[in-house]
Amino acid sequence: MKKNKRESLILGEIFKKIAPEIGASVLIEPEWGIVGQITFSSGKKTYFKYNTVDLNPIGASDIARDKDFSNFFMSKMGYPIIPNSKTFYSKDWAKAICAEGRSIDDAFLYAKNIGFPVIVKPNCGSQGSAVTLVYTKSDFYKAMHKVFRQDRVAVVQSYIKGRDYRLVVLDEKIISAYERISMSVVGDGELSIQQLINVKQLVFERLKRDTQIKIDDFRIAMKLKRQKLTFASVLKKGEKIFLLDNANLSTGGDSIDITNQVHPKFKELAVRLTKDMGLRFCGVDLMIQGDICETPNQFWVLEVNAAPGLDHYARSGEEQQQIVEDLYLSVLKSLDK
Repeated sequence: MKKNKRESLILGEIFKKIAPEIGASVLIEPEWGIVGQITFSSGKKTYFKYNTVDLNPIGASDIARDKDFSNFFMSKMGYPIIPNSKTFYSKDWAKAICAEGRSIDDAFLYAKNIGFPVIVKPNCGSQGSAVTLVYTKSDFYKAMHKVFRQDRVAVVQSYIKGRDYRLVVLDEKIISAYERISMSVVGDGELSIQQLINVKQLVFERLKRDTQIKIDDFRIAMKLKRQKLTFASVLKKGEKIFLLDNANLSTGGDSIDITNQVHPKFKELAVRLTKDMGLRFCGVDLMIQGDICETPNQFWVLEVNAAPGLDHYARSGEEQQQIVEDLYLSVLKSLDK
């Protein structure tokens, strides 16, 4: 009999490690390891699944998962969202909901109208899956088809340059903040890009970071082509190139902790947005033209995340592991209230 493959998630193991500090215990379902029960000293019980804990209301969490709906409410409340965001539908879904003028061909005409390059991404996706920066018609259709393999709704929006940050809010307090940097490699004058990627993968494995660099990811090939490179290219010593346009840690990105450096205005913004979206625990993703440690310049809210996964961040180093443990200890204490 084939053994079920367990997902490598850290939330359960962290809860089991830190729960005794407040007199709580954790029971994890053993076959899959993705759901658990927390019992507090008072006898109160609460549950978690994947990275979702019983802190946020169901309605608010569902809205946060839907990029289009959350953009609507954030925009109405005056928050700056990525401009020209619009949803389009797979053929079957467009037919089912009688949505004329929202097909993949309509999406391409819309992209042409707002101007390439554009971002294409799933409406309810996470961890940067299928998020693609496209410059051409052929790449646009390829990206849209990739999205429709996992979501019946795609978002097309303008491409905005800036620095990518995530602020994690818990009960009106910033408990973690870090800059996210796209996956990259640095040349040594000898190894090919393919070999440099292999070395990077080994580093991830040594750190026990559950990140698999997918060499066959069409986005990497597109990115290399735009830089007039191939997997066989050899970079000069010290030359750095980026392999993806999104900065998610789950797709091989790196992080820099800035929890104690965030400008008060950005802290206030993240806390207020979290509260306005009806959430207690939230990852607020910002794109900033400038530095988050300085007085706010131009910025946009990329999205809000009601179940901010911190697996890849925690596995990026011992310091980050401790930050995440302290963060989830705060979460446990909030769950016990």
